[in-house]
Amino acid sequence: MLKILTVVFMIICLIITIVILLQEGKQAGLTGAISGAAESYWGKNKGRSMEGKLEKITKICIILFFVLSLVLNMSFIGY
Repeated sequence: MLKILTVVFMIICLIITIVILLQEGKQAGLTGAISGAAESYWGKNKGRSMEGKLEKITKICIILFFVLSLVLNMSFIGY
């Protein structure tokens, strides 16, 4: 069971890395807001866009990362 959790943990680490690298930087968002792009259709419906989906995936993976890290830590301590 410990080996399976470790493999899942490593896969989640890779997914987090890839998803974070796919996201736009905050600098791109600032220039879009200055030029008025934030008022466009994509600015109002960010949750439905690719960027919104990547943020949701990141949040879910980070939560799984912390939970699995706690579980794996407890298993090494001996609980």
